[in-house]
Amino acid sequence: MSAPTRALLASTLAGLAAVAAVTMTAGTPPWLWPAWAALAGATLVVAVADKRRD
Repeated sequence: MSAPTRALLASTLAGLAAVAAVTMTAGTPPWLWPAWAALAGATLVVAVADKRRD
């Protein structure tokens, strides 16, 4: 896995922690989980493409 892909994965996981923290403290804004899901989907696509390139 390349360094940019690892950085994207780390950002996605940090985003998950942030979204979970906001959800627990302030409730869930309607756009927050779909936005994180889009980021997770993009991360998955990049990781698979990176794996196939090797």
